[in-house]
Amino acid sequence: MTMRPIRIIGDPVLRTPNDPVTTFDADLRALVTDLMDTLLGAPGRAGVAAPQIGVNAQVFVYDADGHRGHLVNPTLDLSDDTDDDDEGCLSIPGLYFPTRRARHVTAHGLDQHGEPRTITADGFLARALQHETDHLAGRLYVDTLTGPVRRRALREIRAGHYDRTHR
Repeated sequence: MTMRPIRIIGDPVLRTPNDPVTTFDADLRALVTDLMDTLLGAPGRAGVAAPQIGVNAQVFVYDADGHRGHLVNPTLDLSDDTDDDDEGCLSIPGLYFPTRRARHVTAHGLDQHGEPRTITADGFLARALQHETDHLAGRLYVDTLTGPVRRRALREIRAGHYDRTHR
């Protein structure tokens, strides 16, 4: 079991768009295993993306609503239907803000062997798939916030109100 340290807001790797995976080999399978080990060892978890452990690759793992797996090079089809719910992130530990997300998602991508994979989800799993896909584009959930909620989130982050001891 290899649990890797989670990168925390302020680390430039979290703001860098990640490269698509082009090689489906033992290294990719080891990355997926490390991501899942990291996810399962993390508190309050739903997913972990490769940049959160310092790796530039379009890969994430998830464990939400009784579904556990991974996706490589994902793209999302989002419903127009949205809802707001509290969302947090292992890279901004301890802070949660109401975040608008599509209620239903169809995720297309590949598995660790390069085989096509499609996941249709709603609720918490849909939220997790959107959150993790955002990481692969160098976006954090606080980037999607607007108005007073965004101002409050940025104020709390600047003030260091997140859990800096979490790694």
